[in-house]
Amino acid sequence: MKTLSALILCFTLLLTACSEPPGFKSTDISGADWGKDFALTDHNGAPRRLADFRGKVVLVFFGYTQCPDVCPTTLASVRDALGLIGEDASRVQVLFITLDPARDSAELLAQYVPAFHPSFLGLRGDEAATAKLAKEFRVFYSKQAGTTPDSYSIDHSTGSYVFDPQGRLRLLIRHGEMPGNVAADVKLLLAGK
Repeated sequence: MKTLSALILCFTLLLTACSEPPGFKSTDISGADWGKDFALTDHNGAPRRLADFRGKVVLVFFGYTQCPDVCPTTLASVRDALGLIGEDASRVQVLFITLDPARDSAELLAQYVPAFHPSFLGLRGDEAATAKLAKEFRVFYSKQAGTTPDSYSIDHSTGSYVFDPQGRLRLLIRHGEMPGNVAADVKLLLAGK
């Protein structure tokens, strides 16, 4: 009888462990019915959709190259997280989507984005596509006047979105999240969690 009770207990614990949520450090938004796709051009001039990166974990960040703080610190932090992932970092694609297509040309994105990591891609669309995509991803952005017409800044959302290798939106990473936590979450997604 003790053996049967022990087997039942082990089986119950095993089933419980298998049904446990993955334990992400970031905000789990699995099942979100938004942020499904995009149709943009990368900094090399190639048209891109989310499906182009199927099989990889995809991290998407919306920003602009003239950003003085949030954008460069986010890209640097993600670069550091990739360094902690090791060889599997080749199975991760980081996408920087500009909210400032008027100033962020493909040429500028090609200089700015890969400076953080050679595999990072900058994406852009026109003003209408940018507005539509920001709405689809629930990204806030608003131009703030500067001292000259071209010196404006842009207030914007600071989170990053993470898609699993099947192309499903899974995580929202808060700005300032530690690279170790981002790396741990990405490793879970790469492992199929």
